[in-house]
Amino acid sequence: MAEPPVTPEVETFRISPLIRLTLLLFYGALTLPLPFLARVTHAPIPPWVVWVGLGLGAIALYAALSERVVLDGEGIQVTYPNWVPRLLRRGWSLPWSEVQALKPRSTGQGGLVYYFLSQSGEARLLPMRVVGFAQLVRRVEEKTGIDTRDVRPLAQPWMYLMLLGLTLLLLLIDSWTIWTATTFSQGTL
Repeated sequence: MAEPPVTPEVETFRISPLIRLTLLLFYGALTLPLPFLARVTHAPIPPWVVWVGLGLGAIALYAALSERVVLDGEGIQVTYPNWVPRLLRRGWSLPWSEVQALKPRSTGQGGLVYYFLSQSGEARLLPMRVVGFAQLVRRVEEKTGIDTRDVRPLAQPWMYLMLLGLTLLLLLIDSWTIWTATTFSQGTL
């Protein structure tokens, strides 16, 4: 009896649910009062236009946060679900044989991000906000032979927990702002 062919192991890494939740709530906290304030201040843009814009922005943010990193025997790939238009987010792929180095670069805020450098000189950003980042980095080291001991994620979970707490506080302030705006517009303030 013939053995079934061995298929290369495929691993998929998604953006952390903590990061997704925090950033979606932060977007909501920053934008939710705007249609109410547009109505109260008699802004030249009607509130329904603001609602449509906020909805489109939320869809675009959700699309960006649906990024997936796929590793297999051939290489690394960043993809998005089929519903995300290529115009919004374009993925990329890089065969393991093309990976020449993993180079750190400083960010404007003093952090470090890492780029894959290919044989042809292209640079591809190493996704750092995924669940299982340490496992992803181990697989990169296994497949490329590049030393990844010093590779750390840009932001730690405690940073997103702190941002989530501040976002929830901002949502409380938003609810007061919305209540005030609707009460003021009804003339009862």
